[in-house]
Amino acid sequence: MRQYSPDLTPPWKKPKPVPEVPAEPGLVVEEPGTGFCGAVIRCEAGTVTLEDRFGKHRVFPMEPRGFLLEGRVVTLVRPSPAGPARPARTASGSVAVPGARARVARAGRIYVEGRHDAELVERVWGDDLRIEGVVVEYLEGVDDLPSIVADFAPGPDARLGVLVDHLVPGSKEWRIAQSVTSDHALVVGHPYIDIWEAVKPSSLGIEAWPRVPRGQDWKTGVCRALGWPENTGAAWQRILSGVRSYKDLEPELLGRVEELIDFVTAP
Repeated sequence: MRQYSPDLTPPWKKPKPVPEVPAEPGLVVEEPGTGFCGAVIRCEAGTVTLEDRFGKHRVFPMEPRGFLLEGRVVTLVRPSPAGPARPARTASGSVAVPGARARVARAGRIYVEGRHDAELVERVWGDDLRIEGVVVEYLEGVDDLPSIVADFAPGPDARLGVLVDHLVPGSKEWRIAQSVTSDHALVVGHPYIDIWEAVKPSSLGIEAWPRVPRGQDWKTGVCRALGWPENTGAAWQRILSGVRSYKDLEPELLGRVEELIDFVTAP
């Protein structure tokens, strides 16, 4: 006699298995039913507590296929207390070095155009830069970049890296960057009008950065379009608070900052 499985569900109707992911503290997931996105802060009695970027807490049951991790459906499970601890990571994604002391500052420097740029670099790469002994300073603008580089006098033991906004072929910034010819200075940039745009819209809960008509102050136009108070300082703090790690930044900025760090710290 033929033997039949008690499960008569056709194979194509059976749900595909999804990964089981330990609900480790700091893991950022989304509950698709509510759209709530946050980091795991507690896991107990079949529930997980998430904290969003505004500090709000929500408790959810850890049901099968109940969460999204980087857009993929997963099942959260309780972390194994006996499992080996995963190495902690810095905001830039590097392996953290617990107890490491900041290195004495190098002669080399990284200059970035604008205070907001400097704050963003510090937020994501600050731990790495202190270990490497790299100081970041901000420039008010790049109009005088050739003379600034000349005054710095970069050399083999004092390299200079510069991060510029809106560095696209044909722009004023592009022409100025091309005039820096020192072998010990590297000028790179991102394509965005302002560093604000280097933050992923999804990390701020918006669909996209609005288009601002030419001739209008870009930051003020962004605040108006998004319905934010026209206070660019407060708007920046709101944007910066949405940045937890390198995952919240666009790759066009990530690659350029990593390139500058490698250049300045090269032997």
